[in-house]
Amino acid sequence: MQIGGLQKSVATKRNETLQEKMEKEYDFSKGERGKFYHPEAQLNLPIYLDPEIADFIRTYAMKKNMDAETLVNEWLRNNIAVIKSIL
Repeated sequence: MQIGGLQKSVATKRNETLQEKMEKEYDFSKGERGKFYHPEAQLNLPIYLDPEIADFIRTYAMKKNMDAETLVNEWLRNNIAVIKSIL
C-alpha cells in the first residue's frame, strides 16, 4: 500500500490488522489478580554481542568442547573475582 509515495511497513500493516480484531471493551470482572505473579521468578536478560565477539566466543567454545553460555559465565566469574580483589 502506498501513502504519499512511501510504502507502509509490514509492522504498521500488522498493527492495523490487530487493532481491527480487538474489541472496544473487554470484561475483566472475573479476572484473578496476581494469577501469574511469582515473586521468586528471575528474568534472564538477553545480551547482544557484536558479531565478531559472538563469532569468537562460538569458535572458542567449540574448540573447548563447551557451550558458549558456560564459557562466558566462566570468563565473567573470573573477571568479577579479579575486580573484587582490587576493590
